[in-house]
Amino acid sequence: MSTVGTAVASVDEALPQMQELASRLWTRSARHHPGQLAWSARYGLDLGHGPVALFRVAGELVGWAWAEADDWLELCVDPAHPDVVDDAAGWFLDRAPAGPLRTMTLETETGVLAGLSRAGFEVEDQPWFTHHHLDLTALRDVPPVPGYTLRHVEPSEHEERAACHRAAWAAPGGTSRVSAAAYAGLMATPPYRHELDWVAVTAEGEMVASCLVWLDPGTGVALVEPVGCAPDHRGRGLAGAVSLAALHAARDAGASLGLVCPRGDDDHPVPGRVYRALGFEPGPRTLTLRFGSPTSGDLSAS
Repeated sequence: MSTVGTAVASVDEALPQMQELASRLWTRSARHHPGQLAWSARYGLDLGHGPVALFRVAGELVGWAWAEADDWLELCVDPAHPDVVDDAAGWFLDRAPAGPLRTMTLETETGVLAGLSRAGFEVEDQPWFTHHHLDLTALRDVPPVPGYTLRHVEPSEHEERAACHRAAWAAPGGTSRVSAAAYAGLMATPPYRHELDWVAVTAEGEMVASCLVWLDPGTGVALVEPVGCAPDHRGRGLAGAVSLAALHAARDAGASLGLVCPRGDDDHPVPGRVYRALGFEPGPRTLTLRFGSPTSGDLSAS
């Protein structure tokens, strides 16, 4: 086995390298996309993210492990170097607290799954996400939705755009970490492009539904993440229409494939149905893995 060099950095420092490796390794069988990493790292302020370990062989980056939380590991490893999974899992376990620890991978990432198994992780019965793909040459037309206008966001509209997201995603009486300041930071994070960030606007000018598409120029894959609609405006086809509008803009910008990753289990079926109605076809699903026994208060393992 080749000698593995390890460096540790903050996610702010490591994010461009993490994205570059995710782009280089992306296939329909791989989990990570540069846009998904940008969203995870930047959707809020003070998220409590831990550090990133970067693994190199002969000077080439071949893997990274991110302690996204003290008890949650994100992992990306070049399939040509499967033994790096052992180093990555070991780094995370050495710094993690006592108690159950978790990570997620696609069922098709067999090298990662094998390495996590060697480290003591076991597949757990948890809600999962199904990766869906859409050939953008077959993209359907954007349907009109009476009473609403579809358009992209302007760079100065971070406050309004953040409010639109909160209206869709915060439970009644709840809060969201997607503040105006956080969204401004997100908009400054590659591969964000404001012309691929689409909203549905009422006649009064209020943003009430949104779809953010992240285009990776290295692969031509356009990730839809996230989509939302304010509760008072649901049931009118806005989520589908704004998603199609954003994907048309992505195709015009050079995208060839659409990607979206909704929940796939029976407890949350509606988003998957919406995307399949737009032409997306389901692919591999995610698996959650746990290290350590669940505690008495660990409801997610019940």
